[in-house]
Amino acid sequence: MNPPDDSARAVEAALFAAEAPMSMAEIATAVGEGIDVRGALRRLADDYAGRGVNLVERGGRWHFQTAPDMAHILRRDREDARRLSRAGVETLAIIAYHEPVSRAEIEAIRGVQISKGTIDVLMEAGWIRPAGRREVPGRPLIYATTPAFLAHFGLSSRRDLPGIDDLKAAGLLDPVDLAFAQLEVESSDTDA
Repeated sequence: MNPPDDSARAVEAALFAAEAPMSMAEIATAVGEGIDVRGALRRLADDYAGRGVNLVERGGRWHFQTAPDMAHILRRDREDARRLSRAGVETLAIIAYHEPVSRAEIEAIRGVQISKGTIDVLMEAGWIRPAGRREVPGRPLIYATTPAFLAHFGLSSRRDLPGIDDLKAAGLLDPVDLAFAQLEVESSDTDA
């Protein structure tokens, strides 16, 4: 590892001092003009690769995080997070895969009503946010995921969400889910 130049050192210091992940624009503002932020981030990511702490980008925001293979060392000091209900997991998945999505659309996909508490829990966790209003009669509120959602689940972007083939390979779809997925594929083929 080569000693970092002043640009990389400035970016590194800004990221360590930050209370939350930073966008490139926020880093540039923190370190001042004349610094190649993109180049410094690339050098720092290379320098920290394979170490106990890694520089990662999640949803366009950069931060240092514990290397995945070292996380077990810190787990004993963390308090266990409250588990999401099945309704919470389903609602979060619908928002992640279909965002921006309204409450009515979530209910149509799930086939049951959701309680306001489910949305509140996801918003308190920082995983979803209001994303405006749909331009239809009644102007319903629509929801989208946040950079905190990406960071929590280790995703760089929503494109990294597993597809149906990934879910099948992991054994996460039961036969009923597979039958519905096949029906959707067949109906979309006949519609085309």
